[in-house]
Amino acid sequence: MAELQWLGKVFPGGHLLLLCLLGLACMWPPATSRRAPRPPPCPPSCSCTRDTAFCVDSKSIPKNLPRDVISLTLINAGFSEIKEASFAHLPFLQFLLLNSNKFTMIRDNAFMGLSHLQYLFIENNEIQALSKNTFRGLKSLTHLSLANNNLQTLPKDLLKPVDILSDLDLRGNSLTCDCNIKWLVEWMENTNASVPAIFCGSPPQYQGQKIRDLPLKEFDCVTTDFVVHQVLPFQSVSAEPFTYSSDLYVAMAQPSTSSCTILKWDYVERKLRDFDRIPAHSAVYCKPIVAVSQLYVVVAQLFGGSYIYRWDTNIDKFIKIQDIDSQKIRKPNDIEAFQIEGDWFFVIADSSKAGSTSLYRWNQNGFYSHQDLHSWHRDTDVEYVEIDGKPRLIISSSSQAPIIYQWNRSQKQFAPLGDVAEVMDVQMVKHFRNKKDHYLCLSRYIGDSKVVKWEGLRFTEVQILPSRGSMVMEPFRISQHQYMALGSDFSFTHIYLWDEEKQKFVRFQELSVQAPRAFRPIPLEGMDILLAPSFKGNTLVYKHIVVDLSL
Repeated sequence: MAELQWLGKVFPGGHLLLLCLLGLACMWPPATSRRAPRPPPCPPSCSCTRDTAFCVDSKSIPKNLPRDVISLTLINAGFSEIKEASFAHLPFLQFLLLNSNKFTMIRDNAFMGLSHLQYLFIENNEIQALSKNTFRGLKSLTHLSLANNNLQTLPKDLLKPVDILSDLDLRGNSLTCDCNIKWLVEWMENTNASVPAIFCGSPPQYQGQKIRDLPLKEFDCVTTDFVVHQVLPFQSVSAEPFTYSSDLYVAMAQPSTSSCTILKWDYVERKLRDFDRIPAHSAVYCKPIVAVSQLYVVVAQLFGGSYIYRWDTNIDKFIKIQDIDSQKIRKPNDIEAFQIEGDWFFVIADSSKAGSTSLYRWNQNGFYSHQDLHSWHRDTDVEYVEIDGKPRLIISSSSQAPIIYQWNRSQKQFAPLGDVAEVMDVQMVKHFRNKKDHYLCLSRYIGDSKVVKWEGLRFTEVQILPSRGSMVMEPFRISQHQYMALGSDFSFTHIYLWDEEKQKFVRFQELSVQAPRAFRPIPLEGMDILLAPSFKGNTLVYKHIVVDLSL
């Protein structure tokens, strides 16, 4: 009471103030009777607590959810696509279940922003494909299930962002076991993650087989291709690459420009460039020979005789040093150069009725006639081969089957050995070797072209290839790949690849080369190119590329 009297003295009307304070105190609710907190926001299709959400029949990814939600279940959704960063508004999400929807598409970076997500289930949907960036940003993911979808393949780097994955479920998908799945087999061999057994849906030879049990050697995933690297704007009928003074050159016969063109490889631009020209009014072949550190070019012409030129380093120019007997060489068609026991030779195939295919030998002062080989048979091509350590020449002809000559060491001449029976009218004969076996490719302008194999005493037929208008059938090797180009004057060039299992060529690729006359591979540092001289169009330079289908 004394206190009230004191308050009344200090504050006039203090009794009234006191009554007001007491009234307010009575109106203030006690701590135990405060109003309950408001529930977290929740879309109509969801049931929510402070940290979970369960959504059914949603028309889109729910946006009005608590920011701190850590678990989201979404089933029977009314949309089919999960777009980029669809869940970025839920950065603390740890559990995401997207089962039993009709999702067909998951965009790149769909789960970006979910750095805390540990469990992701996308089961019983209709997803057919995923990109390698689908799971980008899921650095904490340990459990992933893609079970029971329509997945047929998986991109190689799909699991790269989820490198701490401990459980992966891919059951219920019809995976195609081809090169695109090779990475998965390798991944399962090296991972500690738990992966329930998954099976191949196709192809037939692997259907029903466990993917984990597939032998990696069964996946032949590396293929090759030829793509145009350079277009040389001229026609040509021969191409001969050679190296001189550590530089790469190509000699090309160009009858339309009355010259033998010498091109030089530009190592900076990685292209062929003009270097020099040798006059040749009707050139059909320009054969470079580097003998005793000297560069010679044998120029074969249809008219006006054939000649030998030498590169003069004093004046940096080709000079003519020798004529070739025009009575023997009337209509040259091909030139082949080779060494036997240290001596240099070249042979010219003559296709005239009155001429003779002839052998020439180097004797320190020039190349001189050494032997008349095949007279009056209209020879079309000549090939030098060594079989069982014995030098041989094989000469094809328009009038008879190809003739085989063998080098006689004592007489230092070639002697007839036999012929390649039952193959007439051969335009070109070219040799290739596969392991220890020797083969010939025989192109025919009319009729089927053939591949024959040396069986110790004779060549026997191993493959027939339909051809029409074929002037060239050229085998060539690039790296470990044995190819063969079958050209035509009337259609595309067909590139074949040797099949080791079938022991024959299989069709590989088509090249659009008009009337090709040769195919010459050139190995270079870091790349391989293929020259394709054309009689009717531009000369093409192809680049050989290797493609890994498992990437």
